[in-house]
Amino acid sequence: MAKEPRLFVPVRIAVLTVSDSRTLADDKSGQTLADRITAAGHVLKARDIVTDDKDKIRQCVTAWSLDPEIDVIITTGGTGFTGRDVTPDALEPIFEKRMDGFSAVFHRISYDKIGTSTIQSRATGGVLNATFVFVLPGSPGACRDAWDGILKAQLDYRHMPCNFVEIMPRLDEHLRRGGAKPA
Repeated sequence: MAKEPRLFVPVRIAVLTVSDSRTLADDKSGQTLADRITAAGHVLKARDIVTDDKDKIRQCVTAWSLDPEIDVIITTGGTGFTGRDVTPDALEPIFEKRMDGFSAVFHRISYDKIGTSTIQSRATGGVLNATFVFVLPGSPGACRDAWDGILKAQLDYRHMPCNFVEIMPRLDEHLRRGGAKPA
């Protein structure tokens, strides 16, 4: 007997641009993500810009991770090595679980496009308060690569053999069992 085809499940996504100089009007990276999110059939639940400040980044992402209307947070910007690039530094310490595979696959895809320049990014991912968080570089190209090469498939319930959507309801199991406390 053939299996029933899976139906698409829209995911509710927030996009945060980290920049000292961009506004929503000229935020090409955030707009690239917003366009791809909605084109894929997902819901853009929130979009904002904060400056390259650890506390502001952490406050926004933590608040969104506690919002039951947001399933996934994608940040863009602040993943390099300059003094103002602090997004991974703000978020990795509060991740309940790190997603090392996201970084590895992102760099593999990026290497095919920009060669060894990919090492200048500290793209990362993790889980915070049962919410997936992906930390992307601030270029539209990097956002396209991450969405088209990883996130589009992993945020599609129909993607086989597995995807993030099917495990979302179980991301807080450790909390329900009395394990680690949320950030």
